[in-house]
Formats: sequence, C-alpha cells, structure tokens
Amino acid sequence: MASVGIVRKSSIFGYSSPVSCPWVDALCPPAQEAGFNPPSNNCNLIPKTKPARLQDLHSLEKQRVMEMISGSRLVVLLLLSYYAIKFGSTIDTITTSNSIKDPEAITSNGGVFRLGFFSPANSTDRYVGIWYNFGIPEQSVIWIANRNKPLRDESGIVMIAEDGNLVVSNGQKEILWSSNIKSPPANTSAKVLDSGNLVLQDNTDAASLWESFQQPSNAFVPTMKISTNARTGEKVQLTSWKSSSDPSNGNFSLGLEPLNIPQVFIWNNTRPYWRSGPWNGLIFTGVELMYSFYLDGFNLVNDKEGNFYLMFGSLNTSYSSFFSLNSEGKVIQQIWDEGKRDWNNSRYSPKTECQVYGKCGAFGSCDSKKKSICSCLRGFEPMNTKEWNRGNWTSGCVRSKPLQCDRIISGSESTKDGFLKVKMMKVPDFAEWSPSSEDKCEERCLNNCSCVAYAYDAGIGCMTWSENLIDMQQMSRGGIDLYIRLEHSELGKCLCSKYRNPIIILMTVVIGFITIAISTFFLCRWIAKHRVNKVKSEEMPLSIKGKACTKFSSDNKLQQLPPFKFEELATATTNFSPSNKLGQGGFGPVYKGTLKDGQEIAVKRLSRDSGQGSEEFMNEMLVISKLQHRNLVRLLGCCIEGDEKMLVYEHMPNRSLDAFLFNPAKQKLLDWKKRFNIIEGISRGLLYLHKDSRLRIIHRDIKASNILLDEEMNPKISDFGMARIFGGNENQANTRRVVGTYGYMSPEYAMQGHYSEKSDVFSYGVLLLEIINGRRNTSFYNHEHSSSLLGYAWQLWNEDNILALTDTAVYDQCHYQEIKRCIHVGLLCVQEYAKDRPTISAVISMLNSEIVDLSTPKQPAFTERNIAVDVESPQNNDNKCSINDVTVTNVEGR
Repeated sequence: MASVGIVRKSSIFGYSSPVSCPWVDALCPPAQEAGFNPPSNNCNLIPKTKPARLQDLHSLEKQRVMEMISGSRLVVLLLLSYYAIKFGSTIDTITTSNSIKDPEAITSNGGVFRLGFFSPANSTDRYVGIWYNFGIPEQSVIWIANRNKPLRDESGIVMIAEDGNLVVSNGQKEILWSSNIKSPPANTSAKVLDSGNLVLQDNTDAASLWESFQQPSNAFVPTMKISTNARTGEKVQLTSWKSSSDPSNGNFSLGLEPLNIPQVFIWNNTRPYWRSGPWNGLIFTGVELMYSFYLDGFNLVNDKEGNFYLMFGSLNTSYSSFFSLNSEGKVIQQIWDEGKRDWNNSRYSPKTECQVYGKCGAFGSCDSKKKSICSCLRGFEPMNTKEWNRGNWTSGCVRSKPLQCDRIISGSESTKDGFLKVKMMKVPDFAEWSPSSEDKCEERCLNNCSCVAYAYDAGIGCMTWSENLIDMQQMSRGGIDLYIRLEHSELGKCLCSKYRNPIIILMTVVIGFITIAISTFFLCRWIAKHRVNKVKSEEMPLSIKGKACTKFSSDNKLQQLPPFKFEELATATTNFSPSNKLGQGGFGPVYKGTLKDGQEIAVKRLSRDSGQGSEEFMNEMLVISKLQHRNLVRLLGCCIEGDEKMLVYEHMPNRSLDAFLFNPAKQKLLDWKKRFNIIEGISRGLLYLHKDSRLRIIHRDIKASNILLDEEMNPKISDFGMARIFGGNENQANTRRVVGTYGYMSPEYAMQGHYSEKSDVFSYGVLLLEIINGRRNTSFYNHEHSSSLLGYAWQLWNEDNILALTDTAVYDQCHYQEIKRCIHVGLLCVQEYAKDRPTISAVISMLNSEIVDLSTPKQPAFTERNIAVDVESPQNNDNKCSINDVTVTNVEGR
C-alpha cells in the first residue's frame, strides 16, 4: 500500500521549505520599536519592508497568520479525507491504486481474517497468506498464495496487475504467483471476506472471477467446499505442507471420491492412506464419534452436473474452528480457546494404526483394543503365516475353504453358503451400491457367485462386494453390520457344542414353533387394534391438514375454543404494532395485546408464507385445546378468518425463561429457590403431558425459550406446534421430519427420527443443567475436553467436583445437597440410551425425596468425541460365538 508522507511543498502557500514560522502571536511577537526587524527565524510569510506604522505591521502580521492557520486546516482536512478513502473503504480490499507491501496487511470487514505476509516457524522465507486475526498468525494460516515460490526477502508486494489479475511479485518485479484468469476485465479488485475467502471480482458488476476457496491450501474452514465432479474429474482438494516450516506442496492430499458411494480419502501421493467410510446422509460411517450435521457440521450434497460437495459449517458458532491436513497426513481439528487465547487440537484422523488404509490386508480386520491389532475374519487364515506372526499383516488373509456357490444355483440344499454377521464394522472399500431393501440385498448377494459380502444401511441402501475386502476396522461405536459369505461347514464351526445335541436341537425347534405361533397371534391382534387407533398415532395432528379454515374452525374437537374476531385482536395489539411484538418463531410473530375488559393477552399470528407454520398452527390448536394444567400455558381462543390464523394465549408478564437465565443482568433475579421451583414446575407439566392428561403427548421441543414465566415466576410450558399425540398403547414413534432445537434433541431423535417420552426427558435434563449453570448447552466452551455443557458436567462428575457446575449467583451452602441432587438427576436424564433414562414421574420422585437412591449416571450423549471411554469390542473373540451372528438363507423360500 502506498505510504503518504508529510507535505513539504504547497502551491497554495507558495513556500518551499518546512514551515518554521510562528503560528500565533505568542510565537511571533510584535516588534517593540519603530525600527522593527523580523526575528532570526525569518518567516517568509512576513514582508521584509518596513511599514509606515507599527499598527499596520501588527495588522498585516495577524492577517497573514490567520491565513496560514486557515490554510493549514484545509491541508489537515485533505489529508484526513485521503486516509479515510484509502484506509477506510479499502481496509479489506486490494485495488489497482492500493496494493500491500511487506509487512502491510488488510483485514476482513468483520475483523475475522487477515491477509498479509508471514514466515513459518524456523524459516526466513516470506509468504502471502490468510490467517485468523487472533493468536499467532502461523498457527492458523488457512491459505497461501505463493506456497511453492517463497519470497527470499521483505520486498514482496500484492497488487492488481495491468491485466486485471491478482499477483504476488518480488523486488525485481518477478511474478511469483497469479490468480491466472484468462482475459479478465480491466477494472478488478480483490477482497478478503469474513469467511476467509479471497475473492477477485469485476468492479462493474461485482461478479466473482476467482476465489481462494477454489484453490485451497491445507485448511478446511466453515462455508468452504471440497468438491469433485464425477463426470469431468475436476477436483477441489486440500494439499498438505511439506513440513511445518515449508508450506510447499507435500505428499498428502484430501478430497472426495464419488465412485459408487461418496467417501473422503487422504492420499499419500496416489496411494490411499485413510478413508472415511461411506456417507449415509448424516455421517461418514467409518469415522468414530461422528454424530451428524446436527453436531459436527458436515454435510455432503450433489447436483445434476455430477458435482459432489463436502461442506463444513457447524451450527455452534460460539467458537472458531477449522480443520487442517498436516505434513504427516493427519487431519486435525483446531478450536480457538478464548480463555487461553490459543488454538487447541480437538481431534484428528487417522488416530490409530487401525485407521490407516488397508492395515491388515485383504479379509483382515483391525481392532486397536487387541494386543495384536490384526486378525483374519472367521473362515479365513493368514496368507503368509510367518510374516503375519512378525506383525507384517499387509499380505492379508485367504479363505480356509472355497465357497460352494455353484451348488446353490443348481438347487442343492445340502451344502449351501451362508453369511456370518460381524457387528459394528467400518465396511470395506469398493462397495457396489443398489437401491434394494435389506432382505433383497441378502438375496442379491447370494444369487451372485462373485459376491463375497453385503451390508445394508438405511441411509445408504444395499452394498455388496465382489473383490477382496480391504480396509476393515472393528469399531467401538457406530459402524455397520457386515455379512461375510462363508462355506457351509465354516458356518457350522460357530455353533456352540450344546446346539449339536439332538435333544437340545429338537427342543429348540419345538420352542421356536410355539413362540412363533404365539407371536403371530398377538401380532394379528396388535395390527387390528393399531388400525382402529391409527388416528391417534404420530400423524393424528396432521389429519386436519388441508382442510379449509371454515371446516377447521367448525371441527367438533375444537368447539370448546372461544372465537375471536380479527378486528378485536387488531385493536388489542394496536394493529399488530412492532412495539407490541414479543418475539418471532418458525410459526410467526407473537404480539402483546389488551382486550377491552383490560385482560392482557399474547397473540400468535401465523405468517402467511410459512408452510411449516400452518401445520404447526393446526397441530398446536388441536393439542392444547384439550389441555389444562397450572404448568402449561393457557389457550384462551383462536381466530380464523380468511388467510388469517391466530391463537390467543394468556399473557406472561415475565416472558420466557431464557430472557432471565442467559442474561447476566437478570439471572441474579433467579435465586436457587426460584430455580428449583421452575425445575419442579416443568417436570410436573411434563408429567401431565405424558401420564395424567386425557391424551398422551410428547412435546418434542422442551427448551428455555418455550418455558414462560408468570408474575410469580411460575413456569408454564408453551409452543405445542411440534407436539405429537400417542394412542393409549403407544410408547414410541418414528418420523422422517425431525424438528426441534439444536442442543436439546435426544440422539435417537436427532439421528433416527425416533421419539418417545424419554426424548422429552432428555430435553428436560439439558434444560435442568442449564438452569443450574446459567449458560446455554450450545454456547458452552469451558474446557479443552468439553464442547458442551453436558461434556463439562460429565467431566466434573468424574472429577468428583460436580458442584463447580453451579452458577455462582445461586450457590448456597444451605442448598448444597439439593443442588447436587438436581445435577445428578440432570445427568441421569441426558444419558445416551433412552432405556437408561428415568421417566418423568421417576424424576419428580428423585427431586422431592432424599430417600430415593439415585443410580450412577452413564456418559451423556454427544460428549464422547473428546473423552476416552473403554468400550469392550462387540466382535466375537475366537472362543465365543453366537448363533444369532449367523444367517443361512434359503433363496427358494423367499
């Protein structure tokens, strides 16, 4: 950037030397006698001729001084204007007239990223790069322009060249790097954005001509895309540094491989080094401790042109995070710790030897928990026993006995092949995909003699393998069940000896037959009953979807709701004035109003363009019209006129819980007595929904903003737009439309659409811990091993320091046991598996009785990514087997 020096000459004032004359009377005093001579500094602005009178001299001198002051002000204004134009409007932009020279830099508009010159650790070479504008620059460099052509000194300059390209050149005007756009327009500029993207654009229409996100270095930041085109082979991928002090292209690269089923690979030159496993629409199935976009922020999409995009954009924006591919081929997630003012390495892959591609060779499975990490699948043996025993497993395994596929095709029943089920596996590479169902998937593989294994995942479909099974890993969590094709006698080895006793076999068959008969009888009864009660199932609230407003308002189920006229509500809310607006949700805005009799109300007005809101409106109207409890918000009536749909509630003067709980200025108003009353009140409201009301209702969106507070700070559960009604015998249901709030959804609901009373219990547990701690679960980042409030609570529990979780504003030694008990209950509510969580009635008993013994909580959901847990591998060892792990399929019987 061109520097501006102090003005040394001005045609305005006509002087050619630095101003050294007096500026005021005190520094240029009048002469004391008629024979006045100028002072020794000889100000050129004062005439050297002797005036006729001393007064004239004084007058002339003051006039010139005033002119000089006035002129100097103009110069200052011009300089300030110049700097404002140069540095104010172009602080994030490089133009033809504004370049940057080493060590100058520019910063994105929001101050997130900085573009400038830097030297890596242990190096004097200079590079032009982009880094996060906090911490040590070289620790967070996300992009480098001249990574393969460093500057050897500090003579570098980044500028817009005459041809419109963005270039980096040295003191000899040699271009070391260029955006290299063919035939760019003449008027261009380069701007660094708050996303970290450097964009070269046409100034005439702001069209993007080139961007750094399309030519990444070794970093993957939010909003960036790693992509590949399955048709053209064009790729956008990461490339590692050669070393920590040399950012030139290294040996490792990371990108997408869309063949059959999309996967992420790290390649060592051209050889696979690490593989993510197939993408199932939520996660990469071969990456342990990955949960979905809901937590991890990853998503993979494709378009009609054959492009596949991997995106990273975490919903939790409370901290900065990015991934980088280091010189050793590891992908490391770095998270900014504001407290320590430093970057923490959160997780990385590959983390163990088992995650290295093909560690155990063909048909070999890797388990990092075993002393010898590699083992052959059942029915296989090492190809080279001597090398295998030495720990060189790359030669892999071969079948102990060949398959008898030809006999199946010919119809023989005596020695047909079958499948061995291996649970929780990172499935092999080179899967072939088909849209078959799970049953058809097995049949498809069995009918194909070249098929050696199959697997099925609801998010992927049917996967089959016809070549060697490469890169398998036994996972402690997640994974996919893999079915290995084996010769019949190999399957028999799995059957434990007691099953070979003829008497036991006969008894097993008889018992099995009786069990099937009884099960069939009860199944038929259940189906018949289910058909009758179907209207009370998950979709019951949606049965009114599509009815005209007039029909809806006349529904017999809603006759008890008092109607309001539109004019009445418009008057009450001052024509829905913005000053009366209480809040905004997916449903639409909520307004405060006052009826003619002085009663204060809250009016929920459906947004006309909200399709989702319309469904939630009708659902809420149906559900809450049948409910009445002191801890549920009371519905006073509704208004349905033309396109207008509104619900009228009692007004809660203290609004919602989050307005107090997460506001530092207000949270002190919630002492422990009030907080415990809120905790207890919410639980009683949920008990009414789950057990005591005429309908059994799952709320599905329990959170702080949906808990309203009356004038006495009593809690009332609100917003039933996402609630679901259960029939009398129903305990759980599934949905493909997962709705809710990040941080409160249970894992089974967030990932599988499976919800029950225990889903509400999980949300309640999160809210309980938030009430005690005073911070949101999603904005919590207190410790390098905890990325959420749940993780932090679990860490403190294991350290026997659980009371440290308590908000200092409410901690009181008098309530020591009560607070500790509430935290304990909260941890029981947020356990990962629904079966481990207590019912809400049990929660109330635990909160109100010190006699009730509390079980030890298991690890909460969504906390395992940073806390090591020793989970026994579910894979059967060599001495144990289960008949349930073997399936022998009779194709003709299907």
